[in-house]
Amino acid sequence: MNGRPDAAAVEAARNLEEMKRMREIEEEILARAPENDIGPSLGRIRAVMELAGDPQRSYPSIHLTGTNGKTSTSRMIDSILREAGLSTGRFTSPHLHDIRERITLSGKPIPRDKFIAAYEEMAPLVELVDARSLESGGRRMNFFEVLVAVAYAAFADAPVDVAIIEVGLGGSWDATNVIDAQVAVFTPVDLDHTNLLGNDVVSIAEEKSGIIKADSVTVSSVQDEDVARVLLDRVEEVGGSRIVFEGNEFGVLAREVAIGGQQVSLRGLAGEYADLFLPLHGAHQAGNLATAVAAVESFLGGGEHPIDAEVLTAACAAMTSPGRLEVVRRSPTVLVDAAHNPHGARSLVAALEESFAFTRLVGLVGIVADKDATGMLEVLEPVLDHVVITRSSSPRAMRPDQLGALAVEIFGESRVTVVRDLPDALEQAVTLAESDGMGAGVIATGSVITAAEVRMLLGLTDV
Repeated sequence: MNGRPDAAAVEAARNLEEMKRMREIEEEILARAPENDIGPSLGRIRAVMELAGDPQRSYPSIHLTGTNGKTSTSRMIDSILREAGLSTGRFTSPHLHDIRERITLSGKPIPRDKFIAAYEEMAPLVELVDARSLESGGRRMNFFEVLVAVAYAAFADAPVDVAIIEVGLGGSWDATNVIDAQVAVFTPVDLDHTNLLGNDVVSIAEEKSGIIKADSVTVSSVQDEDVARVLLDRVEEVGGSRIVFEGNEFGVLAREVAIGGQQVSLRGLAGEYADLFLPLHGAHQAGNLATAVAAVESFLGGGEHPIDAEVLTAACAAMTSPGRLEVVRRSPTVLVDAAHNPHGARSLVAALEESFAFTRLVGLVGIVADKDATGMLEVLEPVLDHVVITRSSSPRAMRPDQLGALAVEIFGESRVTVVRDLPDALEQAVTLAESDGMGAGVIATGSVITAAEVRMLLGLTDV
């Protein structure tokens, strides 16, 4: 014995210390106002970034907004850019299991030590801005604002070649909007967060259009005509910008269901890409892929140079989107989907009908209280033989008895079971599916948290 500590023991001690510090940091951040309590102003986040030397301006960026599909599209863009040889930073929300999922470096959640370093770099600046804001009658930075500051610092420290940034809520006043992205991406815009963004798609689109900056390219999925007009007006207002729409300048040429996903052919801005295997289900994911390809074409070559075919083929084959119509168990099949509004539920239903042939399908549904629960249940009703109503652990979750009463009005009493606790509800849903013999399934949906907690109950925590 030489008296030196064993290398494995040293590593274990370091990991334990990092885990302890991460828990402390997460508690500090969670003690702030939640991310949906936005206090619309860029003043606080802008002040912190200026004190830090504006690290978000040290790398180019792609900025994404929309109602549904942002995270999937962000992951697709990330996959293509990494396959093309770039180091990437990606900021998305919410997370499924671990707060570090929101900040990824080259496709993987940021390591604990890098998260800690970025947080400790920014924390004194956040405290200074908090103090100034409170002195002038303002408020402290919220949970989301702090995470944005940490992400932007981490990407600069890495450093990354490009950052893929998903807005948290809206666009103009979203804390991420202290970047001037080279490419602005709009996934489909529909009704959601109406209490914060407006009661119609035009108001929501106007708020989201704030991410469009001068001398950039805007890439948009198929939109309602009124939404498209808002985006066109914003492009004209800022000047020097160009906009392209799915269905006009780019889009899906053909697609067919394949084992484990779908085969997709696309028309991009700079070329056509045939027979791409996408291991994700649904027409909406094919549309997300078309948008992602156009965004990458715009970023890498101004939309004038096609993506290398081998690069795109490899990137598509490796694409994942945890919690988005994801198979998490077999016999019976259990799927999870993070749909949390009627627009998302419609995409889910279409994908279920196209890609799966269940003899009986049981829904396991938990919805957040401020969402359009009735609208979601009405969309889901035609494809569900039975629905088990429950709640996630979120303090914002709708009470099962309230959600159950809505479900009874739509499904009828004989097709509704209410189970208060999610673990018991999952067991009940599986039992109901198995009662019909082979070929039945369960779809757990209604919120990101519901999908995440079912994944965790079934032993999945990786993303």
